[in-house]
Amino acid sequence: MNRIKVIAILIFIAVSCQLYSQDLMDMLEDETPKTNYTYATFKTTRIVLGQSIESPANGTLQFLIEHTFGSLSEGAYTMWGLDASTIRLGFEYGINDWLSVGIGRSSYEKTFDGSVKAKILRQSTGARNMPVSMSFYGGAMLNSLKWTDPERTNYFSSRMSYVAQLLVAKKFSNAISLQLTPTYIHKNLVPLEADHNDLLSIGIGGRVKVAQRTTLNAEYFYQIPGFTNTYSVSATETAKYANALSVGVDLETGGHVFQIRLTNTQPMFERAFITETTGRWQDGDIYLGFTINRVFTIKKPSMPEE
Repeated sequence: MNRIKVIAILIFIAVSCQLYSQDLMDMLEDETPKTNYTYATFKTTRIVLGQSIESPANGTLQFLIEHTFGSLSEGAYTMWGLDASTIRLGFEYGINDWLSVGIGRSSYEKTFDGSVKAKILRQSTGARNMPVSMSFYGGAMLNSLKWTDPERTNYFSSRMSYVAQLLVAKKFSNAISLQLTPTYIHKNLVPLEADHNDLLSIGIGGRVKVAQRTTLNAEYFYQIPGFTNTYSVSATETAKYANALSVGVDLETGGHVFQIRLTNTQPMFERAFITETTGRWQDGDIYLGFTINRVFTIKKPSMPEE
């Protein structure tokens, strides 16, 4: 009988030690600093037309249908621009948590584009305090229009242009996010000898959350003086390209995000809307457009091992 009591006491002591050690481990884990990362700085991979800090999630394919109509100043004859429009179809895929790739095709100059976006920094608090998020975006664009003069020597490389951007964003609260976008664009071929092949600009954009699934967005790309080109208005007159200013509303509806926007530029890829915008808000050159972002899960993320 004494032996049974001793065994019972030993079992009680072992169970108590196990419970105590588990409670101690839980206390230590609770006291260990954790890194809290910031999510959903913007609703999609675009602020309006320009890139945002966001990328498709790992194993997620994003399909973009982008449409911009003609200028509202064209009046009733064209239904305020509805008869004249450009369209871009694009796909973006998240290879992993920090790298994504994209392809697209625009009706504007029949342009194909390819891109890569890589996350460099993520805004966070706690064990790791990082005040901003930062990503690199790089892309190449191919103009596939027929040569205006097929008799001369034309090079394939003349069709190419490139963009490199540093995306620096901060989410100040659940309602407000801002982003700066220093931009470098290179064109292999320019129309005039006086034109620049290398162009610099800086974009600023942000969003304000006005409802659970609705945000107001705006962005502006300022072309750095000395790194801008001109275009022909007439046989004897030229004008500087305008800076692109766009405002939009993002509506999240289940599996996709719908954006409607007003802008002074019609194309929807970086080389064109940043450096080749001819419309001006003060002249009534305002274009109505929309983007539909549809997300498809191609590969489910692997579950961590127990």
